[in-house]
Amino acid sequence: MKAVVLSGVQSLAIDHVANPVAAPGEVIVQLKAAALNHRDVWIKGGQYAGLKFPIIPGSDGAGVVTEVGDGVDPSWMGREVIVNPALDWGHHERAQEPRFSILGLPKDGTLAEAIHIPVGQLAPKPAHLTWEEAAALPLAGLTAYRAVFSRANLQAHEKILINGIGAGTAMFALQFAVAAGAVPFVTSSSPEKLLKAAQLGARHGVLYTHGGWAREFGDLYGPFDVVVDSAGGPGFGELVDLAAPGGRIVFFGATRGNPAELPTRKIFWKQLSLLGTTMGSPADFAAMTEFVTRKGIHPVVGSVFSLDQAAEAFELMERGGQCGKIVIRISE
Repeated sequence: MKAVVLSGVQSLAIDHVANPVAAPGEVIVQLKAAALNHRDVWIKGGQYAGLKFPIIPGSDGAGVVTEVGDGVDPSWMGREVIVNPALDWGHHERAQEPRFSILGLPKDGTLAEAIHIPVGQLAPKPAHLTWEEAAALPLAGLTAYRAVFSRANLQAHEKILINGIGAGTAMFALQFAVAAGAVPFVTSSSPEKLLKAAQLGARHGVLYTHGGWAREFGDLYGPFDVVVDSAGGPGFGELVDLAAPGGRIVFFGATRGNPAELPTRKIFWKQLSLLGTTMGSPADFAAMTEFVTRKGIHPVVGSVFSLDQAAEAFELMERGGQCGKIVIRISE
């Protein structure tokens, strides 16, 4: 079969590899579409823990079950499915166990014509979604759902600030907040991304590249009951200032590194909760797909490439040009 193969750091090629084989308890999914995440770019650039090469990257995928392994109900044959990329979460909702991993490293991922996967990692494809939308959903949708609901416990009518709108997870956080009846606000470095966020239901947005933005924006629209962040870095203190007393700051990344200092006096005096999160449990994934189906949410697909154009898709994400998910169409 044809697949995207990383043979080393910054070494990407479209290659032919052996067809996957379903082990007991597994199925083969013929993939219709897959999607990129920043994780794939970091793996390609050698900036991710546990690197091994060669590897087929990709955590997001949707397709049709074409083969079942021993012990799998034959009724799975022909089903349209999406793939849960959170493997071996473990037994507790509060956090993943040490054996937890994410599809696409160390296990070969979805940027291929087919994949073998434990049947328990599959969920029905929401019927209202296209293949491209369905492929865009799993990793970012799961991460956003756990962050916004399972961890931050966002409620209707609460104000939520989503920092760095434009990437897939932040877009889902916005869509989920709107669907839940919350009052969302956003930041970005791009006027175009702020405009897209407004079209999705953001009440107001601000360019965090403008000096003093946090104080002015907070005076006009804050404080915020929930703050969602994936950047960390020197701007994290501003998010503490923007949080309401008793508020929750939930974060799932640190693309700008660790904060130089943490304003602990402000945190304890305002009774803030700092909530770390990553990916989500099987229960989170089931709740997320049910929520998307019930609310009729359509993932924001920013760009679609063919499998042969995978290098161009990676380049777009590497320069931060995406607004919504970057999707790879694998087959019709």
